[in-house]
Amino acid sequence: MFTIDKDAPVVVRLSTVIDAPVERVWALHTDVDSWAEWNADVDQAKLDGPLAPGNSFNWKTHGLDITSTVREIVPGERIVWGGPANGIEGVHVWTFEQSGDRVTVGTEESWSGAVVEAATEELGQALHDSLTAWLAALKARAEQRD
Repeated sequence: MFTIDKDAPVVVRLSTVIDAPVERVWALHTDVDSWAEWNADVDQAKLDGPLAPGNSFNWKTHGLDITSTVREIVPGERIVWGGPANGIEGVHVWTFEQSGDRVTVGTEESWSGAVVEAATEELGQALHDSLTAWLAALKARAEQRD
């Protein structure tokens, strides 16, 4: 089981409760090509092949071009991706836990590398803000009644 780098200079852990079935939340979150439709921080995203360990997706966020590689998937429960971007080595773990009619979505991400060590506080705040916005956007879209 893949985990974040708990010793990285930047580690952010957040969660939110979404009033929607886990199947809906999981489908939204794992449809990489559609991220830009509901997440204002993502300019574009494109998955290369099926969403499976070893496959990558390219995405643009906050002016960064990122290639992330899927490390682990437990459908409906957990997805892990990571990779280098602009001198930052990131590992991102997402968890999904159904409880009644709601889902608790957890996210934890670690950033390491010389760039991070040089600006730990600023980059930690940027990651915190980015993940807060991502969870809010996921919650808003998943709770929409079509």
